[in-house]
Amino acid sequence: MKTKITEMLGIDYPVIAAPMFLVSNPELVAAVSEAGGLGTFPALNYRTPEQFEEGLKLVKSLTNKPYGVNIITNKSNIYQLKHLEICIRHKVPVIITSLGSPKQVIGQAHKIGSKVFCDVTNLDYAKKVEGLGADAVVAVGYGAGGHAGKIVGSILVPWLVENLNIPVIAAGGIADGKTLLSALALGAEAGYMGTRFIACTETAVNEAYKESILASTPEDIVFTARVTGTHANFINTPYLEGMGTELGFLERFWNRFSFTRKWFKMYKGYRAMKGMGKSASTGKKKAWKDVWSAGQTVGLIQDTKPAAEILREVVREYSETKKKLP
Repeated sequence: MKTKITEMLGIDYPVIAAPMFLVSNPELVAAVSEAGGLGTFPALNYRTPEQFEEGLKLVKSLTNKPYGVNIITNKSNIYQLKHLEICIRHKVPVIITSLGSPKQVIGQAHKIGSKVFCDVTNLDYAKKVEGLGADAVVAVGYGAGGHAGKIVGSILVPWLVENLNIPVIAAGGIADGKTLLSALALGAEAGYMGTRFIACTETAVNEAYKESILASTPEDIVFTARVTGTHANFINTPYLEGMGTELGFLERFWNRFSFTRKWFKMYKGYRAMKGMGKSASTGKKKAWKDVWSAGQTVGLIQDTKPAAEILREVVREYSETKKKLP
């Protein structure tokens, strides 16, 4: 399964375990990388830069294969410069940027030979990060877990492929070999898989979260800015139903102007991180304020198993499906 991404990173399969807030832990990252994919995790999974560095050291102790770290690069992440400094010092192979300009990350990462992938949801921003020197873009389509765009992947991916000169990675709607094959057929050089890896044995989220992944359908996923201030996909728990999916009057007012919008999103993001942390944590009963990020691929997920086994099944189904095509 050679693609531009597998050759760029020296990995066996064009499968990237998406960096999921409060879900992607060192054990998951290492398991995916050891199985031939690329494991990644967000720096913000740790409350302090010092804790992040310890987590990074743990990943490096568990695997010598390529892995990646996601850095939020807008003002809501007050630790972004420290996160970058730690990544550079530890020579992290891949840095993935989200929700802000990747300019500084690209400049620093390229000095040590690291690659930078940038989350994008439209062509305009994709061209900007390509101009800044990004090594690839992650096309986050409608239906992806967490923060996502409003364009379906089957349109977004080929649109970007046609207009960019760097590899495109498809994110959203990939959970098995068939959906990975469809993404590569559209021109993607790799597929992001997030939601499928929530339901694996390595993740340390509470069982209620995993059970909700298995029980939910695509119709149970809601796309709303109400939780974090930026549109994202979540499982429609009773708490979210009660909260509603539309911004209130005051929220719409603060979101109208660029200056107030920045502080509004910082406030919403901080509140959301705390709430999602409590919802995902282990050792507790199901809470009435459950806020669980997930994509529409929940409808394709039927069981919980080790990450390496998930990856093997994806590769096997990819090959079997490809052979059946006329």
